[in-house]
Amino acid sequence: MELDLEFVRAFFPALRGPWALFDNAGGSVMTNAVAAGVVEYLERFGMQLGASYDLSQQAERRVQRGQATVAELLGALPEELVLGSSTTVNLATLARALAPRLAPGDEVIVSDLDHESNIGPWRALAEHGAEVRTWTVDRERATLDLAGLEPLLSPRTRIVAFTHCANVVGEILDVPAIVQHIRANRRDTWIIVDGVAYAPHRLVDVKALDVDAYAVSLYKVYGPHVGALYVRRELLEHARGQNHFFVPEDALPQKLQPGSVAHELAAGLPGIGAYLDGVAEHHGARGETRREGWARAFAMFTAHEERLVAPLIDFLVAHPRCRLIGPATADAAIRAPTVAFVVDGLPASSVVPSLDERHVAVRWGHFYAPRAIDALGLAKADGIVRVSMVHYNTAAEVQRLLRALDDALG
Repeated sequence: MELDLEFVRAFFPALRGPWALFDNAGGSVMTNAVAAGVVEYLERFGMQLGASYDLSQQAERRVQRGQATVAELLGALPEELVLGSSTTVNLATLARALAPRLAPGDEVIVSDLDHESNIGPWRALAEHGAEVRTWTVDRERATLDLAGLEPLLSPRTRIVAFTHCANVVGEILDVPAIVQHIRANRRDTWIIVDGVAYAPHRLVDVKALDVDAYAVSLYKVYGPHVGALYVRRELLEHARGQNHFFVPEDALPQKLQPGSVAHELAAGLPGIGAYLDGVAEHHGARGETRREGWARAFAMFTAHEERLVAPLIDFLVAHPRCRLIGPATADAAIRAPTVAFVVDGLPASSVVPSLDERHVAVRWGHFYAPRAIDALGLAKADGIVRVSMVHYNTAAEVQRLLRALDDALG
């Protein structure tokens, strides 16, 4: 079934302006249901949680519903779902929580393709005696290969951290195959996956992926500026608490939520689920379970995004001055609609300004992945130009983008 874009776009008030928004990998716009939940909380519940009076209990239930909605979105249990201000904060907190559990000589594997939030905290474990190894990007194909991981694994490997979809490339990595390879002989290895660039485009199932931790940024999944981190219960129990000393080690997930969560933002999170429910119901795609309906909604998103990104891929492949970074295909089995490119003879910073003038929103730079940009030899070009689409973009907006690029490149 084809996605009803008029219906979808009515949920996003920010789309009413003149801009064609192609910077969605940096942050999508939020649904009106999310905004309504935030506003209602701000207007009605200006008090602390956990008191005996009814108004405090109502406020707490709203925050808990937000946490439960995101847990359902990821296929997790509510007690396994950590909320924090960002993925950067959440992964840094998890790394600090695991540091005391490492022994000298334990090994940590990180990639040089990831967003820095899934590199820096793990590299910092060297200060606790860990040996850090780097899973290096294949420079020609801008990807991570299992062949590059295999020599790094050893009986001392305790942590492997990598991305589900690289935010500077858009390729979807085969997480099940990577996890299966690691698990084959290393059951005590903790697998940490950055799903930030994947979650806006596909319904995540952390249990099926068999990972130990999985990070998403909900402000890129049509919600407020909140980060969510699934932590498998066994790992969450094993991690050292990072909250106040009086918060017990068996307080899940509060032990990894120092300072609690932003109550009003958490109260808006059920709006993500309400939006997905609305899409599924409108298209006659509701399932026997809520997640089944969400899966059908995401399937429609995926098909639409594949159609959207195809003309851009074709344009970049055909243009004599452009070099596409990452897969030269629109195939949704291989990539998300996040597209990176460079232009011969032009730094990335020189490509974007003329698009700004046409109200076509794209971005240039390293996108918090400077190690990837360096490894790919793109730093001298000011990084990449990145165009990132989501399902609420339209074919007409893509044509605006292509006309603007054609004029900018001459």
